[in-house]
Amino acid sequence: MGRNKELPLLEKVSITDIGAEGNALGRVSNQVVFVPMLIPGDIVDIKVTRKRKKYLEGRVVRFHEYSSDRIQPVCRHFGVCGGCKWQHLPYPLQLLYKEKQVHDNLTRIGRTDIPAINKIIGSPEFYFYRNKLEYTFSDRRWLTREEMNSDNDYTPEDALGFHIPGVFDKVLDIKECHLQPEPSNSIRDCVRKYAHKKGLTFYNHREETGFLRNLIIRNSGNGDVMVIVVFFHDEPERRIGLLDYLAAEFPRISSLMYVINSKKNDSLADQVPVLYKGEDHLLEEMEGLKFRIGPKSFYQTNTRQALRLYRVARDFAALTGKEIVYDLYSGTGTFASFLAASAVKVIGIEYIDEAVRDARMNTSMNNLKNVCFFTGDIKDVLSDKFVLTNGKPDVLITDPPRAGMHTDVLKAIQAAAPGKIVYISCNPATQARDISVLSEKYKVVSVQPLDMFPQTHHVENVVLLKTK
Repeated sequence: MGRNKELPLLEKVSITDIGAEGNALGRVSNQVVFVPMLIPGDIVDIKVTRKRKKYLEGRVVRFHEYSSDRIQPVCRHFGVCGGCKWQHLPYPLQLLYKEKQVHDNLTRIGRTDIPAINKIIGSPEFYFYRNKLEYTFSDRRWLTREEMNSDNDYTPEDALGFHIPGVFDKVLDIKECHLQPEPSNSIRDCVRKYAHKKGLTFYNHREETGFLRNLIIRNSGNGDVMVIVVFFHDEPERRIGLLDYLAAEFPRISSLMYVINSKKNDSLADQVPVLYKGEDHLLEEMEGLKFRIGPKSFYQTNTRQALRLYRVARDFAALTGKEIVYDLYSGTGTFASFLAASAVKVIGIEYIDEAVRDARMNTSMNNLKNVCFFTGDIKDVLSDKFVLTNGKPDVLITDPPRAGMHTDVLKAIQAAAPGKIVYISCNPATQARDISVLSEKYKVVSVQPLDMFPQTHHVENVVLLKTK
């Protein structure tokens, strides 16, 4: 049997740019190499870990020179945790590379003419901007590369933190997180301390054993807090003990819930959260509109930037009060609610039942009489008959998941022939792919990126298309 060829060590590679998925890149003999956690100006030795047809992937083994732009990350978990990979990059440069990412995707993948991109809208908070975090319990914490390579013997310890990217059963124990405001860190640490004191077992992802499985913390703009504790099985006395402890220690918890999830996966989509104390939802308010946020509701995770996003979408729609608006992937009805006052009718289509229930509650709470919602797979709902029954859309809003829109949805949109399409996306690559399909009948008129996720490479982008 032949041996696998040893992958090379590339010496003194100059990092010149940041590319796909936020990875830095350099060039060696006209070949591109992608490496995470670097920034332009770094000069490093790179161990190649994977050889692709058109590029290489690698990891740093030695720094020769640090970029003059590099700054000190604030979090002790930087470089190990899967989030906040751009903490070493000054915020103005983060915005620069996000704007560049939008341009590159639209021109290279979308292959369509675009106008000058509007200056990216930065987030007012660089840290502590998230309104939701989910922690995972594990009976054995992830050891860092340095720990595994050291001569020290580490006794098994449990973890309450985040999954290591790409490894379902490895969890990094989190001591601090700079993404969600207090009392998020305090709640996490108190749950860990109480569990240790009371001997509550942490989940084992391979053997499917243990008591504590997940901890979800949500917060609203007015300071209310929702906590959902997910147990693998029910032990009523221990469950009640933990929940009573949380309620007593944190009076700010306005909604305390639990879930018994004995499935193989962590998804709560098919689970029913049980209210233990307080309200069964949080309330957000924007421009006088109120939004009900339940335990499984989708809501933009950066609350203050969400308002800017809704305003951009409304400005792009430029409604006059005479239009019928379709809102695809309508979620809990936030975009529909923001547009309702300026439209004849807004029709939302969403495939998640719980989201539609929340959307209907939101429109009822805000006394919006000209908004209605339909549940179902969008490619099936958005038919010729549906358009004939509900009226041809003058403006269509779409905010699909990261994977973008199904080809049948794109066909249905073109058949419905709205005069304007406002396409909102958290993944400019799939957005560009979809726009390439739509470009047969539509042209890009305006592009507005927003930073919803500081310290990460992710960027939100809004594109206005009009019929040619």
